[in-house]
Amino acid sequence: MSMEWSVDLEEEYDKIYRYCYRKLRSREAAEDVTQETFLRYFRTAPDCRGRTLPWLYTVARNLCMDELRRPGTEALPEESGMAGPADGMGEADRVLERLTMERALGALSEQEREMIFLRYVNETPLAVLGSLYGISRFAVHRRLQKALWRMRREMDGEGVNFPGS
Repeated sequence: MSMEWSVDLEEEYDKIYRYCYRKLRSREAAEDVTQETFLRYFRTAPDCRGRTLPWLYTVARNLCMDELRRPGTEALPEESGMAGPADGMGEADRVLERLTMERALGALSEQEREMIFLRYVNETPLAVLGSLYGISRFAVHRRLQKALWRMRREMDGEGVNFPGS
């Protein structure tokens, strides 16, 4: 049974770029990898019909890993700027919030962090994530819930295991 995904390639280009930037932390490298991802898509589009989104994310992930394996290439640390709307929080509060979030994310596996990013930042549908990871959308949902639960516990300073694991 083949699933068909309705894809707006212009919209997906921005999402793939954000995904690559998150992995590489370099604007230039993310742009190069994103362009290469879409070049490969246009060269093989008939072969990946019906699986466009999972295919794009898979190619982008593989190209990012290749980029990081290159000698002299490494991911840069996240930018330390906390740009955002005035929300009544002082700079110290924003820094503390960011450090707490980073600690909580650091307690997760790379796959869990990637799933959270794809689902909540890039708004990737559960069915697409399931196809990307080779699991059901229900398994994706359970893994996301477990990861979010662990993050909440970590942010509250409790750092305990998920019930039943």
